[in-house]
Amino acid sequence: MDPVNHPLYDRFPPSKACSCTTCISFCRRPGWPLVEEMHLAIDAGLASHLMLEFSPNLSFGILAPAFSGNEGMFALTCFSNNYCTFFDQGRCALFGLPYRPLECRFCHHERIGQGKACHLALAHEWNTSKGKRLVHRWLRMMQLSYPDMPALGLHLSRLI
Repeated sequence: MDPVNHPLYDRFPPSKACSCTTCISFCRRPGWPLVEEMHLAIDAGLASHLMLEFSPNLSFGILAPAFSGNEGMFALTCFSNNYCTFFDQGRCALFGLPYRPLECRFCHHERIGQGKACHLALAHEWNTSKGKRLVHRWLRMMQLSYPDMPALGLHLSRLI
């Protein structure tokens, strides 16, 4: 797959590189990527370094870099303070690569408060047939299946 060319890059352009405390604090929470970025990451052999997050209403999933210790699984809150698995010695191992998540590229100390629009646009990107197909592919690779959530009255395997 060629490097990603997507209209959201124009809407949410990359910020300049920075390693200030504020910018590094964004690495605590892995950024959301475009579907195409995670396709490239999987093709590059990084599927086991990703995790699956669910939308707030549990109707679709988003593949993202994992919390450290949460690789290859569903996103679990107990790992949420461990930083991104690609954050190593104060630097992002994905910096400059075509599968660095769009949200990570955009976030910056000069853009505080602007990330919400980017996050929402990425959620819409994953709630598509191409996003759902990639999530299914990843689940098969990780030998996982959607959990049933009967206590919530939801069955994710029927929603996604």
